Formats: sequence, C-alpha cells, structure tokens
Amino acid sequence: MDYDHLEPTDGGLKLIGVRNFKPKHIFECGQCFRWDMVNEGRYLGIVRGKVLEVSEEDTGIFLHNVNEEDFRTVFEDYFDLKREYGPIKEELSKDPLLKESVEFGHGIRILNQEPFETLISFIISANNGIPRIKAAVAKIAEKWGTPISYNGRTYHAFPSPLQLSKASEADLRGIGIGFRAKYVARTVRAVYEAECIERESLTRKLTDDEALSLEQSLDRIASLPHKLCHDALQCFEGVGPKVADCIMLFSMGKQEAFPVDVWVKKAMSFFYKAPEMSLPMTREFGQDKFGRLSGFAQQYLFYNARENKVKVE
Repeated sequence: MDYDHLEPTDGGLKLIGVRNFKPKHIFECGQCFRWDMVNEGRYLGIVRGKVLEVSEEDTGIFLHNVNEEDFRTVFEDYFDLKREYGPIKEELSKDPLLKESVEFGHGIRILNQEPFETLISFIISANNGIPRIKAAVAKIAEKWGTPISYNGRTYHAFPSPLQLSKASEADLRGIGIGFRAKYVARTVRAVYEAECIERESLTRKLTDDEALSLEQSLDRIASLPHKLCHDALQCFEGVGPKVADCIMLFSMGKQEAFPVDVWVKKAMSFFYKAPEMSLPMTREFGQDKFGRLSGFAQQYLFYNARENKVKVE
C-alpha cells in the first residue's frame, strides 16, 4: 500500500505516511473532469455520489467529508492506494528520457473511476478542451443527476444510465456538446438497454437479439482482455482508439493502455525523437516501449508535455 494508516480528523481522515500522492498532479493530468481547485493545494470533487475535498497541507494529505467506511469501500480503490507507485516509478526511471517526466509528475496516481461516467465524459472530450469538457459534464450532472448537499451548497452526482436515458439528443445539444450529442444519446441508450437485459437474464432465457445487446454491458466489456476490451468499446458511437484507451485506463484497470492525443504525440517526438507517425502508430510505439506500464508512462509524459508546453522543432 502507498500509505501506512488512517487518522480520524474533524470531519474527515488524514492519510498517515502517504506516498506518491500530490492533488495537483492527480487532478490536473487529464484523467478526470469533476475535480476543481478551491484554493492552492485543495480540490473538491464529486465521486460516486459523494462530495469529497482533498487538501495537501504541511502536515500531510487530508480527505474531508469522508469516514473510514467510505474510505474502505470507495476511496482507497478510487485513489489506487493499495498499489505501490515507488517500484513503478523506479522501473520507468531506468529510461533516462522518461525519468524527467516521472520526476515532474511524481505525485500522479491513476484514478479508478466509474465506467459509465468515464465513457460519457471521454466521448464529450473528443476534439474538445478540458474547461469545456468539465463544463459539459457538470451540466449533465446538474440537469439529470441526483442532488447532494454539502456545506450549504447543492452539488450533483453524475446520472446513472437510467437517469440519463431520459435526455433526448435535443436536450443534450441544449447543454452545448454539439455533434457529440448524437453519440452520447445513442451510447446511453445502448448501455441502459444492456443493463435492463442483464437483469432480465437472471430470470429467463434471452433472445438472440437481447444476447447481442448484452455485449454492450460495461461490466462484461471491462472483464475482457486488453485487445477485446479495446475493440468492444469502439462499438459505441463516438468512441475511437484514443477514447477507448482512456476509458480502459481510467475506469477498467487496463494499465497497459496508452492513450495518444496531440500532447502525447508531441511528448514522444520531443523526448524520444520518434519519427513523424500517425496517432495509431504512436500508440503502438508507446505500448511496445513501455509494455505493462504503458498507462503510467503515458500519464507522466502527458502531464509534463502539457504543463511545460513542449514544442517539437
């Protein structure tokens, strides 16, 4: 584990002996869209229907509005705290070119997010900037999600497939996600239908068409091996190779995924002098180079490249 134990505090918990955990690195490395900085070193997020604040203080890392049961059932896994990142960083740092990025983003942890929220969020992310993605995801939650009260304010959980199935394509266009509204509406419907059929399968034999629809169950897709999982996710409209890799890495435990966007492509060219390649070729190059640790390498490279705005000559 990457922490020693918990210490109760007024309204939360302190992580004692926590390692490889820096809120800025975790919440600003492009993997999540429901965390906002409320002041320096303090972030507020909505995770699985709960508001959580995380602060980095002189005396350590604090989790606010959480008890030990919440931590054990949700947040220990969410923050990937059972995994020791020291050996991962040590292994990746054997590559002197990657070592710089590992040191720059030393506090990154890959979050284990909820698959449906991650799927919809990254469909919205296509050809979009992070502030606009965050605004769109927040609007979806506000319009269709369950309200949550915290410190006198109302926040909203990300809606379930059932809740979001009530949104039409026109409704989704109305919150400003443009051409992606069609993809989101159709994907929500597919996921919701798969969930319904999954429940039906417990009590009766499915028809061939129902069995086919069941293939779009996110639980089933997450259980598939890497290549099959990657292919299955691309059956959803609006999900291409890069978005599929993001969903796999950030919500399905596939750490060998290597999402490639413009920043990762620049990073591979800048640090590795990789020849001009397409995004799929860059993805293959990265996976061949970093193997089972590809996802961790990708996060360190992305964060370094974007924060330092690397430029390729």
